[in-house]
Amino acid sequence: MTQWNEQQLRDIAREQGTPCFVYSRDVLAERAHILLNLELPFGLINRYAVKANNHPEVIRLFHEAGLEFDASSGYEAQELLEQGVPGEKISLSSQQPAHNLTELLAQGVQYVATSLHQLELFLAAENHPSTVGLRVNPGIGAGHNNRTTTGGANSSFGLWQAYVPQALEIVAAHGVSIDRLHIHIGSGADPSMWGKMMETALEIVEAMPDVTSLDMGGGYKIHRYGDERETDMQAVGVKFGQLLQGYAEKTGRKLRLEIEPGTWLVGHAGVLLASVVDVVDTGADGHTFLRLNTGMNDFARPGMYGAQHRLAVLNDSTETSEYVVVGHNCETGDILTPAPGDPEGIESRELRRANIGDVVAIYDTGAYCRSMSHKGYNGYPNAQEIFI
Repeated sequence: MTQWNEQQLRDIAREQGTPCFVYSRDVLAERAHILLNLELPFGLINRYAVKANNHPEVIRLFHEAGLEFDASSGYEAQELLEQGVPGEKISLSSQQPAHNLTELLAQGVQYVATSLHQLELFLAAENHPSTVGLRVNPGIGAGHNNRTTTGGANSSFGLWQAYVPQALEIVAAHGVSIDRLHIHIGSGADPSMWGKMMETALEIVEAMPDVTSLDMGGGYKIHRYGDERETDMQAVGVKFGQLLQGYAEKTGRKLRLEIEPGTWLVGHAGVLLASVVDVVDTGADGHTFLRLNTGMNDFARPGMYGAQHRLAVLNDSTETSEYVVVGHNCETGDILTPAPGDPEGIESRELRRANIGDVVAIYDTGAYCRSMSHKGYNGYPNAQEIFI
């Protein structure tokens, strides 16, 4: 858990105002350093999943550190190119067919088809290369709820594994080979779970003789609150390495590994500072609510799928009270302390006794907050963003 200096955060809130995202360059650099020092037997490409936080300064810092990038739309890929990231450092895997596919291919962006239709669009592009990636749904997934699971029969992500032979026939007819396999199951922390996923991926590779690079996606969890587990990337790297080495000894195929963390790289690097704008209650048998001057327009994760974040009232009170913390939007779903994994429920938190005007810190908001919010809702402006 990243330690933040509460007095520094109070000073920032006083000087900059609230709401305000504060990002730590040191934390970003530290996380990148850990990934870049992982060792895999046949090579490793570390990509940053841009959708987690596409702030230009985050992109710049990671690009200079030596990370490559994963884009989830043609628009994201174009933004990366405009920020100076070379096309060969960008992998595009998109739910929606890229509107600018021809232009992206011309600039060297590495394409990963996620359906037979996308594969056909790639093959129809005049300037397509002779190799392409394919995202496959392996039939299993992981996540703390259905909305964070990206594999299995209930997920539309990737080509269903049973259709891989059809994909191979299509590309062979055009003299193209599939050299990259992309697997993404959702989120998890247990190295043994990731080991099982690697074993599943290697079973799929058996039917794809031209694959030389295996992308095991993102979804590497961090600890934000309660009993959540943080992924030990070094332990996961060791597990991946053992399985890839064993596969090479059995088959002679030496597969390069690719991973594309988002949350793991940027989650701990951000804090959202807000102010208490009201304190209301629903009687002796109800709840006391802290209303903040932020909410789902800046920070949608809790209301979307019951995500948990550590909160702290940044005052000097020695007394505590039970509060349900809510946002300022005119929506009953704008709850910042939902019941764990249940956006329909609420759960109170024991926090320092708060007064109107106090600053509240919402921790671990570097990922999927600014980039995944209901921007402009109720006419509220976006939270400021600063780097320290």
